[in-house]
Amino acid sequence: MWGMRRFAIALGLAAALLTPGGADAEVAAKQLFGARSLPSAQQPASVGFYSKGCLAGGEAMPVDGPHWQAMRLSRNRNWGHPRLVAFLRWLADEAAARDGWPGLLLGDMSQPRGGPMLTGHASHQVGLDADIWLTPMPNRRLSAAERENISATPVVEPGPHTVHEDVWTPAHGRLIRRAASNPQVQRIFVAPGIKKKLCETATGDRSWLAKVRPYWGHNYHMHVRLYCPQGSPGCKPQRGTGSDDGCGAPLAWWYSKEPYAPAKPSKPAPKKREITLASLPAACRNVLAAGDRPGAQTALAAFSGEVPPAVAAKARAMRPGPAALVGLPYMPRPRPAFP
Repeated sequence: MWGMRRFAIALGLAAALLTPGGADAEVAAKQLFGARSLPSAQQPASVGFYSKGCLAGGEAMPVDGPHWQAMRLSRNRNWGHPRLVAFLRWLADEAAARDGWPGLLLGDMSQPRGGPMLTGHASHQVGLDADIWLTPMPNRRLSAAERENISATPVVEPGPHTVHEDVWTPAHGRLIRRAASNPQVQRIFVAPGIKKKLCETATGDRSWLAKVRPYWGHNYHMHVRLYCPQGSPGCKPQRGTGSDDGCGAPLAWWYSKEPYAPAKPSKPAPKKREITLASLPAACRNVLAAGDRPGAQTALAAFSGEVPPAVAAKARAMRPGPAALVGLPYMPRPRPAFP
């Protein structure tokens, strides 16, 4: 049944994509990219901007490694540019060997072909973003059910942005420093309380702190973003973070009243429209139309162990059916600003 459904989806996509400006021009891109469960058979390339692009020739981060385990396998978001996969392998091994961090629990990376996601992130679209839980990997292999249901441990209290001293350890700081010190890393998003803790405790060379940026919603994980890689001429870079360590006025702003003051009455903001395929870089049409890379597997298929029916059903529910891919109108949804 699922095989027939995937065939119907692929057939519908191919028909739509062969006609530039056709029905897919008005289809929410998240429906099109969310329907593709495997990467394209293309040379690896990040296309567009982190929050408006796609991923050609994506590579899967193995769901298990000596010092990492992928979480939320039903989402099938363990994909990235090969540069990101190599970086995560490096970080996992280095942090275990040198920083006292036993292993990484990996959250969302990108969908197999990147692009806008059905749920969650505004970014993570070009295979260069990865969420890394700030919960150390346990000393055993987690089951598929555990990876679906276990929650990461919050490191920071959201309101006052105060680090939980009974959770935070020096190893947390060493892990973030290790990641930020890698020259491939463009920036890292963390909760304001984590940035404050790092500012208070960092010694020696503090230049890496410039890459660590406080932002909403990162109380239990860090979001690592890499620079555009070589061989991806269509990748649009983000402005640099500068040389200031960010421990002065930028951090103090988060502890002022300004971020939490009610918005002043004004004219209603125009409704934001969903990203459509027509609004993405032209190369993303080819990414969607390309065939699946031979031998590639979804995250659940790559997991060697029992997959409970409930987890398998959740994975199926994540994929839109063929009917969802035809004639969808723009669907407004507010998106938060992303620095």
